Amino acid sequence: MKIHLTARRLKITEAIERYVMQKLEKAEKYFDHLVWAQVVLFIEKRTHKAEIVIHGARQTFRALAAAGDLYSAIDLASDKMDAQIKKYKDRLRDHHKAPEAEAVPARGGACAPVELAVVKAAVRTVTPQEAAFQLDESGHNFMLFEDQESRQINMIYRRSDDSYCVVQPVRKR
Repeated sequence: MKIHLTARRLKITEAIERYVMQKLEKAEKYFDHLVWAQVVLFIEKRTHKAEIVIHGARQTFRALAAAGDLYSAIDLASDKMDAQIKKYKDRLRDHHKAPEAEAVPARGGACAPVELAVVKAAVRTVTPQEAAFQLDESGHNFMLFEDQESRQINMIYRRSDDSYCVVQPVRKR
């Protein structure tokens, strides 16, 4: 696998380069169809970040991690990458299994029940801005709230780029 290593606002030493190569060898053990990888190491607001993008024959994997030091950021990104590749490989393996000799229910037939976890959540009446603030304080990824203006139940969640999105339900007719 061809590896392209880039650094922003820091200098790459031979030790760091060897460490990155060693971590990416682990990914190759999981999946042999990896073509090339791009690793970007940078410092942003006193935080070391590592971004790894691996291009495979049919799939692209991306992992971004931040930590207090560069080696920890590389470790975290590499672990995320390994988990993604392993999950993809397992999905391929499961997809190509021989079908089991099991009766398939007719279209209108009964299906196996799905287990659901039911969680009751308290809904506060707030503005979307207050909901974003409360979401930050709670540390959760999403939150239900009642909009103060419309009196409608909404959901707010944090996107991967740390921006917020409010979901307003609409009845489908």
